[in-house]
Amino acid sequence: MAQKIAVLGSTGSVGTNTLDVIARNPDRFEVVALTAHSNAKKLARQCKQFNARLAVISDPDKESLLAQELSDLGCDATAMSGAEALLEAVAHPELDTVMASIVGAAGLAPTLHAAERGLKVLLANKESMVIAGQLLISAARQSGAKILPVDSEHNAVFQALPEEFSLRSDNPLEDCGVDRIILTASGGPFLTTPAEELKKVTPDQACAHPNWDMGRKISVDSATLMNKGLELIEAHWLFGARPDQLKVLIHPQSIVHSMVCYRDGSVLAQLGSPDMRTPIAHTLAWPGRIDAGVERLDLAKATDLTFMDPDTDRFPGLNLAYQAMKVGRNAPITLNAANEVAVECFLNGQIAFDRIASIVSKVLDTGSIEEISSIEDIMACDERVRHVTREFCRNERH
Repeated sequence: MAQKIAVLGSTGSVGTNTLDVIARNPDRFEVVALTAHSNAKKLARQCKQFNARLAVISDPDKESLLAQELSDLGCDATAMSGAEALLEAVAHPELDTVMASIVGAAGLAPTLHAAERGLKVLLANKESMVIAGQLLISAARQSGAKILPVDSEHNAVFQALPEEFSLRSDNPLEDCGVDRIILTASGGPFLTTPAEELKKVTPDQACAHPNWDMGRKISVDSATLMNKGLELIEAHWLFGARPDQLKVLIHPQSIVHSMVCYRDGSVLAQLGSPDMRTPIAHTLAWPGRIDAGVERLDLAKATDLTFMDPDTDRFPGLNLAYQAMKVGRNAPITLNAANEVAVECFLNGQIAFDRIASIVSKVLDTGSIEEISSIEDIMACDERVRHVTREFCRNERH
């Protein structure tokens, strides 16, 4: 039986790579629903190519354009729009798999709904796990949903963990002999850039990642290393890891995607070419394997593999993430929301690159610490933090 899948965020980098893998394995997958934020033309073309039955665009103003594009292509997919339509896409009765690749907090509600339904959730939206890890893990435990990490680093860890690993244990890593998890980071485009030059960085420079082809927001996060900070918090929830069991190493070649260190001294690493189609294909086919169209790694040519500790003075995002992870409660929500707004302001030319982490730090320092028990609590905190962060960014220009 073919897996029936919805791809949330199908026009983005992860979404298009997911559809590329699906196209290479047409007998194994049936696309039920595709969603996008605002790119109606691309979404319509994807729906036509993959015979999707439902097309959802987040921006309600684009629904009529989407419907027209679908009609012009002779595609029978139903056009819908808005946040409720995203939930309807995930609620489709035939679905068994959801690729959650909507960037940012906007992806939380449909991702949580997929987990509550007991579906196979391919998690590429790290922000959902960062801001609502407890809710997602609890929902998956209750429903039997399987959450499979798509981020290359977490996917590498997942592949290197033993089969008996289970989050149902109170000490899941220790119970299967794991000492710690090492997430690797490329270091981004400014790994060796002098600190005094970071204030001059332009958005185009920040988005020019040396190894990975990613969206602009994620590319900026990689350049500030905040991306790795968010991944630390994601790993905390995905693998039941304490902060002291998580470490980051800079690995500029992006060939070793992460490592799992065992109590006996063994270190298991997952290696591969820097191509998101590898972890996407792994999660799509799990527990099997399928063709991903990825260039094979030639280790004879990969002779210069280097690792180093991150410079947290130049890239303070990691320390901010550790701080938020240790505090818990609403601190990760504050970190994520403040960072999203600060990155947006940088991309719009409102603040300098080196002020992103500084603004996030200010927001963390001034915010109150509160318990979180529902998605409503999360979204209220997220909205409040975004307002505060925009005020900080506006003050930067005066």
